Amino acid sequence: MVIAGLVLAAVLALGLVIGWWLPPSGRRPARAQRGGDTRRILLPFSGEALSTRALDAAIRLALAEGATLMPAYLATVPLALPLEAAMPRQAGLALPVLEAVEQRASRKGIPTDCRVSRGRTRRDALRRLVAEEDVDRIIVAARRNGDPGFTQDDIAWLLESAQAEVLVLRPGPDDHRMVTAKAVRGYF
Repeated sequence: MVIAGLVLAAVLALGLVIGWWLPPSGRRPARAQRGGDTRRILLPFSGEALSTRALDAAIRLALAEGATLMPAYLATVPLALPLEAAMPRQAGLALPVLEAVEQRASRKGIPTDCRVSRGRTRRDALRRLVAEEDVDRIIVAARRNGDPGFTQDDIAWLLESAQAEVLVLRPGPDDHRMVTAKAVRGYF
């Protein structure tokens, strides 16, 4: 299991560093290609942290529904660079968090399907991902006091344009728990 996780991490890192992520022929947008009735729960995040509350909710729902958890890092690519440009710093932030999500989910027997989506903004990366992937539910953490969650505008856009159920979580005022790259750095 550890070796499989390290192999996945190496593939994800290589994909971000050399500038590719799932060629168009390798994408699986159609439900028929992903096994019929298997539900998929998208858990997008950006930066170097993911709300522990959002992750806990996604794991509980995936367990209850027999769904695949799809954590997705939203990489922002500056306009000065091509969209396929290598992003080694963002890879260093994304991979430890994706690995931590995968480990927590696997301990509960939940399959994961990690993704990285590129865009000019976080919303653009999310738009591209939702257009390419068939998901049943999207779980996002709302921003609170400068934490890395989604803004009100991002959430309003998502509620209006996503063709999936959207669950928005905002942790309580005293809940600052996050899954961060620093917290899991010892695994790499």
